[in-house]
Amino acid sequence: MAGNSFGEIFRITTFGESHGAAIGLVIDGCVAGMPLDLAFIRHQLARRRPGQSSITSQRRESDEFEVLSGLYNGKTTGSPLAFIIRNEDQKPADYDHLKTAFRPSHADFTYFKKYGTRDVAGGGRSSARETAARVIAGAVAMQVLKKSGIKIYAFVSQVGNIMLDKQVTESKVREIDKNAVRCPDKSTAEKMISLIESIRKDGDTIGGVVSGVITRAEAGLGEPVYDKLQADLAKAMMSINAAHGFDYGSGFDGVRMKGSEHNDVFVKRGKKITTLTNRSGGIQGGISNGEDIYFRVAFKPVSTIMKDQQTVDESGKKILIKGKGRHDPCVVPRAVPIVESMAAVVVLDHFLRNKTIQY
Repeated sequence: MAGNSFGEIFRITTFGESHGAAIGLVIDGCVAGMPLDLAFIRHQLARRRPGQSSITSQRRESDEFEVLSGLYNGKTTGSPLAFIIRNEDQKPADYDHLKTAFRPSHADFTYFKKYGTRDVAGGGRSSARETAARVIAGAVAMQVLKKSGIKIYAFVSQVGNIMLDKQVTESKVREIDKNAVRCPDKSTAEKMISLIESIRKDGDTIGGVVSGVITRAEAGLGEPVYDKLQADLAKAMMSINAAHGFDYGSGFDGVRMKGSEHNDVFVKRGKKITTLTNRSGGIQGGISNGEDIYFRVAFKPVSTIMKDQQTVDESGKKILIKGKGRHDPCVVPRAVPIVESMAAVVVLDHFLRNKTIQY
């Protein structure tokens, strides 16, 4: 199986399955001599962890990690950083009734056709359990980027038809984690939570949107052709489980505008050249222009629902599968730190293409 690594200079590789012994991560290309804040990594993992509220999966995992290499006396050595998280609440028997079934909208059928075999327990590598390793990678990347003042945050901006219609400034970032859905506006968050709870009680699921912002990124990140900054961000976001859409800047909303309305006019403020508007989303020609980079990631409703569904088995025989197990009624609250993490990995990778960081 290929495709388990991401990045050029700051390169991450994940391994392990949802209900196997462990999942893990290897980071190649991390700078040497950086004090590694393990508490911050634990903080980020806690934000992604299942069982944190009534609107998330009730699987119980502490997500405590071990550092296997690349760290000496609390500082990175420049050699590969390796982490492992041992699975504590794996229940492969929960999937015995699905051994030959193709669950609707899951990876069961495509994995079976591609590899001739598949890991029935939780979907194996296709499970969102793998994203815990990405969150570790992102927490490391954020610590490197912090030295240059680059900050990254994400929040839930839509659940179903409930949309956040207020602008989120940096001053509102502290509000993101004050509610279970991670929407920085209290009244909108309450409506979202109410919707998710009603959907969960009905045995169904609902989708949503996570918005991301990258601040204080210097101009010049990204390459102008195949490695455009937005292209790598899109690949990173679309590699997250259940992600079904990506846009940046004005995105799909921009198609309703004229060029004269959409263009970001350049001006000089003090010694800095900037723009009056930011419909480009901080990226022009595939390269960052120094303005805030902002984007959105759309997530589909989780495919596992607590309702009976018609499907077929490996022989094509029609069967009925019973909804059971521990799953999220809406993925977006736990997707917030994953979106932040993948954005950090992309930005750091392009940052390191431009320069060397010394501690």
